[in-house]
Amino acid sequence: MDTTTSTAAGTGTATAAEAAGATAPTTPAANPATNLTTALWGRTEQQDFRSRVRGTLLGSAIGDALGAPVAGLSLEGIREAHGPAGLTEPAAAHGRRGTVTAATQLTLFTVDGLIRAHVRRDTGGWHPPTDVHRAYLRWAATQHDWGPDERRADNGWLAREEWLYARRDPDRACLTGFADDTLGTLDQPKNPTARDAAATVRSAPFGLLVGWEPGLVLQLAVECAAQSHGHPTAYLSAGALAVIVHGLTRGEPLDTAVRGALALLTARPGHQPVTDALRRALVTETAPGPGPGPAESLSPGDGRSAEDTLAIAVHCALVAEDVRHGLRLAVNHSGDSTATGALCGALLGALHGETALPAAWLAELEGRATLLEMADDFALEMTQGPTLHTTPAWLARYPQA
Repeated sequence: MDTTTSTAAGTGTATAAEAAGATAPTTPAANPATNLTTALWGRTEQQDFRSRVRGTLLGSAIGDALGAPVAGLSLEGIREAHGPAGLTEPAAAHGRRGTVTAATQLTLFTVDGLIRAHVRRDTGGWHPPTDVHRAYLRWAATQHDWGPDERRADNGWLAREEWLYARRDPDRACLTGFADDTLGTLDQPKNPTARDAAATVRSAPFGLLVGWEPGLVLQLAVECAAQSHGHPTAYLSAGALAVIVHGLTRGEPLDTAVRGALALLTARPGHQPVTDALRRALVTETAPGPGPGPAESLSPGDGRSAEDTLAIAVHCALVAEDVRHGLRLAVNHSGDSTATGALCGALLGALHGETALPAAWLAELEGRATLLEMADDFALEMTQGPTLHTTPAWLARYPQA
């Protein structure tokens, strides 16, 4: 099957979306061109799926909020500010505890774009990278507008959420990548030297497309990451995260999901830094306690490149005694603590579901209601989509235009 990317919608080259539409179902959840139906997925399966979707989005946001207060600090600086064990509980950032950054904002808009892609398929327009890109352009408006522009017919409900209209340390490559309407592709990516983790942290939702084959999940994630981050290590790290979350959402153990991602990545040009980093994460010894541990040694550079950030998150999720322990490990190092916290939270949330998340940390999480609403809408679209696409209320939330 040809899963190479196209340079724009409507070209003759097969995209991940087009290849998905040609895939025949092999299991009840294996046809990526159609939604899962209640006839094929029972109540238990649907409840498990919704719990993992909620866990992924909420876990990512909790990790993002936990890491935000120590973003930019060295390990020594974190210990000076928070004690020898480092940061162990949420601290204030952007005015209060529990506030999230652009990582969570963009993750929400990724989900919005994926839902829109499935809704728009009824119109004959099936090119998810374009729909995700449009969603990112709506995010970009939140970074310079005072509030929702009611004149925009394509806003849907998410872009009308006023709390999202705040600058929370957005990555420069994201701002420049979505500064105009031009769609970056793998052939002509935006910011070809950008190799930080900002595209990776917004990519967990691609892994929630459990009806897609893993190779197509990888392809879609890298296509969408290249819209702002054109360096191979950046967009392949985004694809790797998506494939790992995909495996977890399907019920695989974490180490199995990581090995599945490694198998897919080895066929991709420029994969070596990413696959090397993931292998380091798999073999690093278990950290002895709740404070800083081997995460520091997983960053041979400055700890801010996408592959190192992903490796730290994977390692911390692998050795975590519970979600709280894993997130504490993930943010206490000299690298990008916000990104590693968000990535580790997404992995642990997809692995264990929402009920494993720390209740006290959830209680003060900014935007929790929006995250839950978006998670439930995604689960509805993936399991009940055809019955929703004739519902005016649903089309008002996710316009086909």
